[in-house]
Parts: sequence; C-alpha cells; structure tokens
Amino acid sequence: MAGSSTQIPQTVTDDLRTLIADAGIDADQDLIARILATGVGLGLDDTDRLDLKITSAALTEMRAAFALFAPFRGIPKATIFGSARTRPDDEQYRAAAAAAHELAERGWMVVTGAGPGIMQAAAEGAGPEHSLGVSIRLPFEEKPNAIIAKNSRNVAMKYFFTRKLMLVKESQAFICVPGGFGTLDEMFELLTLQQTGKADPTPIVLLDRPGGTFWAGLERFVDEQLIAGGVISPDDFDRVLVTDSVDAAVSEITGFYRNYDSLRWVKGRLVIRLHAAPTAEEIDDLNARFGSLLAQGRIEATEPLKAEVRDDDRLDLPRIVMTLNQFKVGSLHLLIRALNDLPSAAGEPETAPVPSANL
Repeated sequence: MAGSSTQIPQTVTDDLRTLIADAGIDADQDLIARILATGVGLGLDDTDRLDLKITSAALTEMRAAFALFAPFRGIPKATIFGSARTRPDDEQYRAAAAAAHELAERGWMVVTGAGPGIMQAAAEGAGPEHSLGVSIRLPFEEKPNAIIAKNSRNVAMKYFFTRKLMLVKESQAFICVPGGFGTLDEMFELLTLQQTGKADPTPIVLLDRPGGTFWAGLERFVDEQLIAGGVISPDDFDRVLVTDSVDAAVSEITGFYRNYDSLRWVKGRLVIRLHAAPTAEEIDDLNARFGSLLAQGRIEATEPLKAEVRDDDRLDLPRIVMTLNQFKVGSLHLLIRALNDLPSAAGEPETAPVPSANL
C-alpha cells in the first residue's frame, strides 16, 4: 500500500538500544533510539536513494549546526536577514551594522546567513566575538564573509530548509532589512510561525533606511489586500514593528523582554515567567482585557508547576498560568506587551532572555 511503513523487528529495536548503551550515551536514549529506528525504517521501506541522501545530509547539517550553537546556548541571539546585494555605501548597510553593534553592546549575539551585503554588515557591526553564521552552498557559492570566518563560527548548509531552521530556532529576536525573495521568504516564515503558534512569541522588526518606503509598501499591501480580504486577522501584523530608526529597532527587541522572560506549556496550561510579580489588581485587569484568549478559567499567579520544579526551569521567577484557547495563540504577543507595560514592572531592567526549550 502506498505510504505504508514496514514494522521494525523487535530484535532490531533491542539491538539499537544495546548499541546506544555501548556507545556510552546516557541521556535521552529514547530520542536517540527513535532517530536510529527511523533510519532503519527508511531502509526497510525501500526508500529512493535520493530521498535517503536528503535525509542523511539534513541530519548531518543539523548536527553540525547544533554543535556550532551549543557553546553559546545561554546567550541571547538576534538573527538579521537582508539582501546579499546591498553595498557598503548603502544606508541600509549602515543601519544593519549599527543595529548589530547596539545589540552586541547589550550582550546579544547576532546570527546571519554569513554572506555579503546585509549579512556582512551585521557581522561587522556585532564583531567577530558576537557573530555566528549559517551559510548556504550555492552553484555560485560565496564564501563566508571575513568577520564570520575569522573565528570559524560558521556552518555551511546544502539545503535552505535546514539553514532556515537554524536561523530561526536559535534566536529570540529578528531584524529584517529590505531584500529580495530570500529575505521575504524568511520574513513570512517568521510571521507564519508566530501566527500559528509553532514558535514562541519574539520581537520582529522590519528596519528600513531613513525615510525608506520598502516595508511601508508591504504594510500597505497587508492592510489593503490581506486584512481587507479576510485571509489574515486584523491584528496579525501588529506583532511587527516597521521602522527606519535603529534606536527604535533595538528598543523593540530589548523592551520585549523588559518584564516577559519566557513561556512553557505544561499539559495544556500555559505558564509565562516574568521578572516582576504582578499585583492582584493587575491580574484582575489582565483577566478583564484578555479573558477572551482563554479556553476556561482565569489568568492566575502561581508558584512553579511540578514539571517546572522537576526540570529546575526558571524557578526563581514569578509566573502566571492560564488555559489558553489554542486558536488564540497568535495573539499572545498582545498579552506579553501588556505584561511589559504593567506598573509593577516599572523600573525593571531590560534583560536578555533565556533561549526557550519549547520546540
């Protein structure tokens, strides 16, 4: 039958677990076993050789990328997208470099596609100590720019989908500078992930040159075509900041984490960790304003849940918990912005986030 999969014999499954133990792997043995079993299953399914090559290359690339990012796991990262064709004398180039520099000064690392143009501008602005690159191998291949290559902090990908995964997965903020099909593809991927709840809420900035109209044109298209046509919700584009100001771009990113720290799902309940505990009056106000986002119950202050205690997950922070209507997940950014504006959060420092483990 088309699409059917051959069952892996139990003896093979047992052998895989023995192999894992003999290799000295102690952590997450169930996940390693699943990866190996999937490989065996592909062989049993008589999978086409090209499909096997795609699978093998994708796993190899992801392993290399995970290894690149692993030493910097506790450092917040912002990915900067933009055209490879932008020249150093362009105002957009200077804006990308300035934004990257300001973020690096605040303790962030900057992730780019490691190529020329805006990617090089961002790497130059951040400096080699604060830059990471995920490049793509093309027929007209560009080598990683000199800033990225200086510390060999780059991984080269064959496939765009594995490259995009790493450019998005590892970052807690994004800046898109005007570019072509690739930049627009990356920008719309971000919006889709946010709208559907497949990624945690993050700040997304569309940064133009001073007085530029590139992103304003997109915003107009969204208003006149997408929202007017009913194919997206009226507030879907509200999560994006369109600006021509580097200062506004950086403030949007750091300010997003002014009070909000991170979130986690625990058996259908959403836990949001904060830097400042909200008052009872603020909790009541949040319920009045955002009760429509809930499937049932109320937004409540809570101690760390059992799953969080078990995982030692941000136990020092205050948190709120709710049962979110899953169809409303795309509106979470509105609640986060309200949490950042609470009077109880006044005076809280703009802190860098801890990367989420929710993927």
